[in-house]
Amino acid sequence: IAHPNDTQAVASDCPEAASDNYYFISLILSSLYTIFLFPVGLVGNILIIVVNLNHRARMTPPDCYFVNLAMADLFLVADSLIEVFNLKKGYYDKAGLCTFMNLFQQANMYSSVFFLTWMSLDRFVALTNSMGRSIPHARLTCCLIWTSSSLLTLLPFAVAQVQHAGELHFCFANVTQIQWLEVMLGFLLPFCILGVCYWRIARVLKCSLWELNSPLQRPRRQKALRLISAAVVVFFLCWLPENVFISVHLVRGDTNGGTLWQDYPLTGHAVRLAAFSNSCLNPLIYGFLGEAFREKLRLFFQDKSRWSKLNRTPSRKPINEPAAKDDSMSNSSHPNCDILLPTEYPP
Repeated sequence: IAHPNDTQAVASDCPEAASDNYYFISLILSSLYTIFLFPVGLVGNILIIVVNLNHRARMTPPDCYFVNLAMADLFLVADSLIEVFNLKKGYYDKAGLCTFMNLFQQANMYSSVFFLTWMSLDRFVALTNSMGRSIPHARLTCCLIWTSSSLLTLLPFAVAQVQHAGELHFCFANVTQIQWLEVMLGFLLPFCILGVCYWRIARVLKCSLWELNSPLQRPRRQKALRLISAAVVVFFLCWLPENVFISVHLVRGDTNGGTLWQDYPLTGHAVRLAAFSNSCLNPLIYGFLGEAFREKLRLFFQDKSRWSKLNRTPSRKPINEPAAKDDSMSNSSHPNCDILLPTEYPP
C-alpha cells in the first residue's frame, strides 16, 4: 500500500477552509469504515484463525492457506486503525516511523494478495487435476509466500536507502520505482492470474451444471459460481481505486511519490480505505459463505457451549453421563464432518 509522507498527509498550501472540509469528510469516511467494516475484519479474521486451529487435526491444505490469509489480513486490519484516522497532522512525525509503518503494511499487503492469488491457482489445480495435496506442501508454500513478500519489501527498501542516503525526511514509500513495483506485482499480475483461474473454474462448473442430474448438487454449483464472481469483483473494486490513483501519479512523471497525495488528500484517503476494506471482506467471501467453514464454526461454538454447561452444572448429572453424551454426539456429528468438510475449498 503506497502512502505519502505522513507528515504531509494534508497539503499545507491548501486554503484553511478547504483543508477543514477535507478533514471533516475524511473523518466521516473513517468513522463509517471503523463502525461497519473494521469489526467485520477484526472478528472475522480472528475467528477463521481460531476455528481452524481448533480443528487442526482435520486441517486441509486449503485451510492452511485460509489461516495464513487471515493472519495477513488481520495485520492489515489492525494497522488500518492508525491509518484511517491519520487525517490532519499525521501520526508519523519522523521519516523513520513513516518508513517502518510502510514496510509493515507493504509486506502484509503483498502477503494478502499473494495468498489470494495462490488460492485461486490451488483451487484451479484441484479442480482440473486429481493430484493430491499435503499439509507439509501447503506449509512450505505458505513459508515461501511470506518470504517472497518480505523480500519484495526489504530489497527495494535497501536499494532506495542507498540511493537516497543522507536525504532528510525520506520515506521509501514515495519512491516511484517502488510504486511501479506495487502496481505491477501487487495488483495487475495477481488480478490477471486470479481472473484467468476463476474464469476457467467457472467454465468447468457451468459445464458440470448441464451434466448434473441431482437437484441437490445443482444449487451448490450455482452458489460456487456466485462466490467465485464475488471474490473477483471484490478484489477488483477494493484494489483498483488506489492502483489507478498511483498510476496517475506515475504517468504524470512526478519525481516525488507523495505529490499526488498532497494535491488530492481526500481522494487519497478514500482509495486507502477501499484497499483496507478488502482485508475486512475476505473473511466473508472465503470463510463464512463456505459450507465447510460454517460447519467448523458450528461445531466450535457447540463444543464451547457444551463445555460451559458442564462447568456450570457439575453435580446435576452422573460423572459418566456427559462422556456418554459426548460419544453419541461425536458419533452422529463427526462422521458428517468428513462430508461437510471436504479437502477442497468451500462450498
